[in-house]
Amino acid sequence: MGLNHLDFVIIAVYLIGITLFGIQFRKRQRTLRDYFLAGRDIPWWAIALSIVAAETSTLTIISIPGLAYDSNFTFLQLVMGYVVGRFIIAFVLLPHYFRGELFTAYELIERRFGSRLRTLTSGLFLLTRGAAEGVRVYAVSIVVSIALGTGEIASIAIITVLTLIYTFEGGLAAVIWTDVVQTAIYVGGTLLGLATIIHFVPGGWAHIHQVAVAADKFRIFDFTLISWKPYTFWAGVIGGAFLTTASHGTDQLIVQRLLAAKGQRESATALISSGAAILFQFALFLLLGVMLFAYYMVPSSQFGKADRIYPTFVVTRMPHGISGLLIAAILAAAMSNLSAALNALSSSTIVDFYLRFRPQTAEPSRVTISRVSTVAWAIVLFALAVLCLHRVGRVVEVGLQIAAVAQGALLGVFLLGVLTRRTNENGAMIGMLCGFAIELWLWLSTPVPFTWYVAIGSIVTFAVGFLASRSWARTKSRN
Repeated sequence: MGLNHLDFVIIAVYLIGITLFGIQFRKRQRTLRDYFLAGRDIPWWAIALSIVAAETSTLTIISIPGLAYDSNFTFLQLVMGYVVGRFIIAFVLLPHYFRGELFTAYELIERRFGSRLRTLTSGLFLLTRGAAEGVRVYAVSIVVSIALGTGEIASIAIITVLTLIYTFEGGLAAVIWTDVVQTAIYVGGTLLGLATIIHFVPGGWAHIHQVAVAADKFRIFDFTLISWKPYTFWAGVIGGAFLTTASHGTDQLIVQRLLAAKGQRESATALISSGAAILFQFALFLLLGVMLFAYYMVPSSQFGKADRIYPTFVVTRMPHGISGLLIAAILAAAMSNLSAALNALSSSTIVDFYLRFRPQTAEPSRVTISRVSTVAWAIVLFALAVLCLHRVGRVVEVGLQIAAVAQGALLGVFLLGVLTRRTNENGAMIGMLCGFAIELWLWLSTPVPFTWYVAIGSIVTFAVGFLASRSWARTKSRN
């Protein structure tokens, strides 16, 4: 069926409207605290929704339904681990972040160990987050090119430029409040998609439920103890807990939002409540995939790959107007994720690197330089996304998995910092490098599921860092 003029108008109104909304926050950006921490005056519920939006990309919205189409609900076991990880962060890491005023997660590392390890951790964040976000920007072009027929490079450029405008102008405040709007749009759009599929399937929900039960689509738990499958109960809950403790407790993309809260209690409330929201959201996306399976009843290979099933359904089967709203919903997730990445990458670049060498820079100049850094990162992510067009398979795989591969080493270092007192900088650096090497080996040379990478990498980092520090201390005492 394709999109018509009404759909295009709805999409255009959304893109222009959200950009203008974000620009309204420019006047509040007078200091670096305003630009990167939104003045630390954001209510907990807005931060919670922003956290959900920040960890929800276009890949999530198009891939999770495709995953359920081909399998079942066992992915939710990993999401349960996401919830457990949030409680660990709230009780173990957050108290340290709210001792003094921090702008980035990696300032905590310098306070505990020293400047060299701060450089190493923040540098690893910039490299891996940049690679992962470049891939996510590329994923947007899949949806936009299917829907609008603008071509992949033009699609990437449109989303990047519009997101850059309000991120450049409004800083983290614009990012968080546009996230709130965009979360409502893509969750509401998904609910609308579910209702539409029920209407389209002969027999409605009763037939969908019958097909899903017969195909074992509603299966959630897999208690297999030893398995190479990524979605078992043990890999999901344990691995997911480590994964979220790393991604939400050491990655500037999320930590920056936690630091924008009025205090530690509000930050913890935002973090834990976002866990309930993310569990509901993933269940929604999985249900969408199961319902699409009941609607099409054909192998996903007929669509080329499972990621194309939901966008194809929206464009070819949805009534006009609704299809425009759903494309806008998918773009909302893309823009919220990209804006979060731009602001986080810029904050780490300026605070963890530039201002350490230019600490006397005046406040107005700091804000200006931060905006320039935001533009620079937008150009980098655009270039990485364009690179994916020519090396899709390999670059997509690398971009998504490298970020997870690095997170175990980062979490191990943070745990060394907050759980031990005698670990030194040299020992922690040795542990971090060993943990990162182990994760690379697991990824490139073993059948171990990715859900275990962070757990194994952080344990190796912690153990090696602790032992190396004690060995280093004994060597110095002998000399």
